[in-house]
Amino acid sequence: MKTYDVLISGAGPVGLFLACELALANCSVLILEKSLDARSPLKRLPFGIRGLSAPTIEALYRRGLLGELSIHKHLKSPHQPAGRELRRPVGHFAGIPFHEGDIDTSSWKYRLPGSTATSLISEMEELETVLERRAESLGVEMRRGVAVTGFEQGADGVTVRAGDESFFGKWLVGCDGSRSVVRKVAGITFAGTEPEFTGYTAQVTVADAEKLGSGRVMTPTGMYLQSQPGYLVIQDFDGGAFHDSGLPVTREHVQAVLRRISSTDVTISALSIATTWTDRARQATTYRVGRVLLAGDAAHIHAPLGGQGLNLGLGDAMNLGWKLAATIRGFAPEGLLDSYFSERHPIGAQVLDWSRAQVAIMRPDADARALNAIVRDLMNTRDGATYFAGRVWGISMRYDLGGGHPLVGTSVPDFEFVDVGRLGELMQDGRGILLDFEGNTSLASFSGEYGDRVKYISGRVKESFGLSALLIRPDGIVAWVKKD
Repeated sequence: MKTYDVLISGAGPVGLFLACELALANCSVLILEKSLDARSPLKRLPFGIRGLSAPTIEALYRRGLLGELSIHKHLKSPHQPAGRELRRPVGHFAGIPFHEGDIDTSSWKYRLPGSTATSLISEMEELETVLERRAESLGVEMRRGVAVTGFEQGADGVTVRAGDESFFGKWLVGCDGSRSVVRKVAGITFAGTEPEFTGYTAQVTVADAEKLGSGRVMTPTGMYLQSQPGYLVIQDFDGGAFHDSGLPVTREHVQAVLRRISSTDVTISALSIATTWTDRARQATTYRVGRVLLAGDAAHIHAPLGGQGLNLGLGDAMNLGWKLAATIRGFAPEGLLDSYFSERHPIGAQVLDWSRAQVAIMRPDADARALNAIVRDLMNTRDGATYFAGRVWGISMRYDLGGGHPLVGTSVPDFEFVDVGRLGELMQDGRGILLDFEGNTSLASFSGEYGDRVKYISGRVKESFGLSALLIRPDGIVAWVKKD
C-alpha cells in the first residue's frame, strides 16, 4: 500500500487549496472525493457565486492564482480618487448596506494603495477548476467516486477505509463538509445553536413578477429577494423544519412559501433548480485528534449570510498547510501544529457569532425591527461603516502572536519595491520570507541558517512604515518586525 504524507477527504475549494499548499512544500497528497462529477447545477450562476474577502484574494494573489479567475467582478479598492465615492453600497450586514463614501480608509494604515481588491465576486465552479488544475500541476493525486467510510489511527499514520479499498497516510484532513464523516468517526463534538429559518435559493419562472417587491423585502413572516430576474432567495422562519425534513423542494412548495411570505397570490410557473439551507451554527470543539485534522465546513458551519463560509475555510487551508508541511518535514517547532487550532478556532467563533447577530435582527418581530433600525443608523455613520467594512472584507483580521507592533499577526502589506515589482509576486513558492529594507548582513547570514525554509529578500521599498525588516510566515502573516 502506497504511503502518502497527507490524505484529504473532500475535493471542494478548501480541500483543493490545502492540497496545493502541501504539495508546494513537497508533501505527497491524495484527495478522496465521494462525488464522481465535480460539476453541479447548484454551482452555476447565481447559486455558485461567492464573495471573496481580502484575506482570500491576497492568498490567491500570493500563489499566482488570482489572475486565473476570469469570471469575477472587482469591487473598487478603498483607495479611490476623491469625488468618486458617493453612496455606492459595497457590502452589507443582514441586508443593511454600508456605503463607500462613509468608509474611513485611513483606519487601515498598512493597506497600501494599489493593493488587491477588498472584495471580489467569483463563481464557485471556476474557483474549483482553477484550484484543481493547480493541484494537478503540483503532483496531487485525486480519486473521485471514493467515499471515506472510516479510519484507524496508528503510531505512524492513518489507515482510511473507502468501500472495499484502503489508503494509508501519515495524516488525514477532513475537508468533507458539514456532515463530515471524518469528524464523526474521530468523535469530535460539533457544538452550537439550532436554526431559526429555512432558506431557499431557487431559479424559477414567475408568471406575474410585478406582484413582488423589488430588492430585499422584509415582511411580518420572513424575507424574500429577487436577486436577478428569475432567481429567488427566501427566508421562512420555521425553525429549519422544512430543510431538516428531507422533503423535495417542489414548485408547489416554493410557491406556497413565497405567497405566504410576500402576502400575494404570485404564481411560479416553472422551477428549474432549488436548494435549501439554514442558519444552524456549529463549530468543532477541537480541530485535531492525533493525526486527524479538520478544515472548512467540517470544522464549522453557519448561515451563508454575507458569504463568509468559503473565506473562512480557505483561511483554514492557508493556515494549516505550511504548519502541517513543516511537521511532516521534521522542522516544526514544538506546538506549531497546535497553533492551527488556537489561531483559527477564535476566527471561526467570531464568524459564527457574526452570522447569529445577523439572524437576530432579521427575525420578523418587533424586537428585531427595533435592533435593525439602530444598526442601520450606526452603519450610516463613518465609524460604523468603517467597522462593518473591516469585518466583512476581512481587513481587521489579526492573530494574537504577541509583540507590540500592530502589524504583527496581520497580513503583510504588498510592499512595492523601488526598482520593480511587489512583495506578493515573490511569494508564489510558499516559503517564509525575511524582508530586509537595509541590506543588513547579519540578517542575511541568519536567514541562511534556515536553508530553503526562509527566503531572504533585500531591497528598498516606496513605503516602509518606519520598519527596517519583517519576518513573514508562508501564509503571509507578519511574525516579527524591526523598526528603523
